Amino acid sequence: MKQMLASVSALLISVALLILGHGLQSTLLPLAAEKADFSNLEIGAISSAYFIGMVLGCLGAPHVIMRAGHIRAYAAVVSLMSAAAILHPIAIDPTAWFIIRMISGFCLAGFYMIVESWLNESATNETRGSIMSAYVVVLFASLMLGQISISGMDINSFIPFAIASVTVSLAVIPVALTSANQPAPITLVRFRPIKLYHNSPAALVGALLIGVSNGALWSLTPLYGSAIGMSTNQAAFYAAAIIAGGMLSQWPIGRLSDRIDRRLVIMMLAASTAVMALAIALIAPVEFLPAAALAVVIGICSQPGYAIAVSHAFDYAEPEDFVETSSGLLLAFGLGSVVGPLVASLLMVQTGPSGLYFLVATVNVALAAFVFTRLFARPAIAPEEKFDFEYAATAQVGTVISPEPLDVDAANVIPPEEFPAYEDEVYSEADVITEEVVVAEPPEEATGEFGEGTHTTGERS
Repeated sequence: MKQMLASVSALLISVALLILGHGLQSTLLPLAAEKADFSNLEIGAISSAYFIGMVLGCLGAPHVIMRAGHIRAYAAVVSLMSAAAILHPIAIDPTAWFIIRMISGFCLAGFYMIVESWLNESATNETRGSIMSAYVVVLFASLMLGQISISGMDINSFIPFAIASVTVSLAVIPVALTSANQPAPITLVRFRPIKLYHNSPAALVGALLIGVSNGALWSLTPLYGSAIGMSTNQAAFYAAAIIAGGMLSQWPIGRLSDRIDRRLVIMMLAASTAVMALAIALIAPVEFLPAAALAVVIGICSQPGYAIAVSHAFDYAEPEDFVETSSGLLLAFGLGSVVGPLVASLLMVQTGPSGLYFLVATVNVALAAFVFTRLFARPAIAPEEKFDFEYAATAQVGTVISPEPLDVDAANVIPPEEFPAYEDEVYSEADVITEEVVVAEPPEEATGEFGEGTHTTGERS
């Protein structure tokens, strides 16, 4: 294990540094915006802008990578993200911050694609699952550490923005100094939502509505904490508590979904999230410890939903459709995440801080009701026919590995016409990476041997 992780240590260090800075910004910005007298609606719009950038990055970053190559594209997106971080205290204006957050979202999508390409290139069939699991653990641990690192900082000063920028900048060093060859060129996969819906309505609608709910929670919990009287430090820990709850529950709930109808699991998660959100909205706890405990519980209920939806979609997808399936689900999740913060901020204006949880409750009631109707529309798949749940396979950030070289003449593949950044390299068709906005890895035991050198990488928030 140590030798395996040592081979990708530079990449994991790079991930840790950049996500540390990103996590710091995710907590800092809503609190700093509130201090700067931005309205709740403006803060919600700025939060949505990040997810708009993510969606645009998922669609556009592969073209940047094809044009410039992985190393140069990596240096560009990390440098631009660092510059964006330092611009916040220079241009204290809602419109400026909206644009800056869009840029950050685009850059982060490109960052995930590039890093995951390298991780896949460094992995074998035997080590890929372990490497990607380590990647996801490092990512979420760094995100939580970044969120709570704001503790003790003066959010009215330039310092936390500078620290975020410096941390992101340092992430370029491990990859810039790597001696490893850059991954092979990429190929794009088409997005066909109608086909995806016919394949798994519960998964597509689930990804969309879970995006609305989780996008609002991720973006606005620091603002909620501040609005109910928490200090800056407490608001940071409160936001991190939701992520911690999700990390605790994703694996056991995922394994449970291997044994029973995954639609039942999605429905139960949605129902329990709605109950917890409504309880928080009505109780409106103001003491930090009870509020943080409730945040952990709602994290346990709300965060695994996307992973179960992805697993459910793979249960019905053909191996050659895994890339397209996960791409579509991530886009649906991203679009939902654009809507969530904006609508939640409107409700917070009308009903106070509890508006955030009223939105979460409403969306999850709608999700539970929709999935309930699907239970009668199609019989459950037998447990032995399911793909085994994997932690790295179904995280909002992760990788889809194509089980065999993709056919560049297939209807769902958009082959690149040229690779100017790779003109000195020669690749066979089986060496082409297929990269898009994807977030999961089909289990090896369910799909057989993977085509050597053929893999697909991407991102989700």
